[in-house]
Amino acid sequence: MLAPICSWAQPAMHADYRIVDRIPGADGGWDFASVDPAAGRLYVARSNGIMAVDLSDRKVTAALAPAHRAHAVLPMPGTREIVETDGETGLTRFIDGATGAVTAEVATGAKPDAAFLDPATGLVAVMNAGDGTIALVDPVRHALAGKIQVGGGLEFGVADGKGLGYVNIEDRNAIAVVDLKARRVLKSIALPGCEGPTGLALVANGTRLISACANKVAMIVDVAAAKVAGSFAIGSDPDAVLVDPARGLAFIPCGGTGTLEVVDIGDARHIRHAGTIQTQVGAKTGAIDPRNGRIYLPAATLAAPEAGAKRGKPVPGSFVVLVLAPVRS
Repeated sequence: MLAPICSWAQPAMHADYRIVDRIPGADGGWDFASVDPAAGRLYVARSNGIMAVDLSDRKVTAALAPAHRAHAVLPMPGTREIVETDGETGLTRFIDGATGAVTAEVATGAKPDAAFLDPATGLVAVMNAGDGTIALVDPVRHALAGKIQVGGGLEFGVADGKGLGYVNIEDRNAIAVVDLKARRVLKSIALPGCEGPTGLALVANGTRLISACANKVAMIVDVAAAKVAGSFAIGSDPDAVLVDPARGLAFIPCGGTGTLEVVDIGDARHIRHAGTIQTQVGAKTGAIDPRNGRIYLPAATLAAPEAGAKRGKPVPGSFVVLVLAPVRS
């Protein structure tokens, strides 16, 4: 039985977090972000480059490296490299995080989008939204190691650390379960009541998935049972689920309503909506610094959408990274 859906507007503010800073950046679009705690840097995938922010002094490098509609930007642990997926060129690129030099380019598929590092295989899994494949890239050899044919509009994916991956399929309202070692699809988990799943996270020691859906709902999936175990209402236009395991919380940035939904993940049996933080319209992705729990949300003032467009274009001079800090660490 599904848990009852609760109103996303219940508390207008979550008392434990505040917006403490706004870091301006160059004009242009953006997608995913990540924090490299070892380097003390925030990376944001931008439409024409990789934005880097030194978190110790707020120094912004507007274009550490050029890009062509960048989507994912992942620091590689133990190295200076970051991995960027280049949506227009079909390339996954390796970039020196200190100098911005492109060290390698790998052709991975049509419209590479989200990506994650699989600890079990050591490979980077790249979701090719244009052809429904997952490209597996060896970050040591900078080479394509194989592909998994999934089909559909692939969105965000996560690894369980044991060789399995979970990927939202946006146009099928389902999660694909893939064996990254055997390089095959094992099964599909249906998401009844979810339309257009995008953001995805694995929580509660790998026992639950949280999937953010375009129809203002988040689904809680029991991994072992491979079925939806609950749901709750959220804001509109979510595109990520951010996890802070140290504080037992997850966050869903919703760009359409300008809200950050707070989720209590401390008890796998009772994952629940725990509050709403007012942020800014357009803030739909982000990253968490595991060192202090600070949340970084790229955003910009958006113009009215053109005919047929999902959202409006960023207004020149309005791009900013919102910084939210927990009141109690």
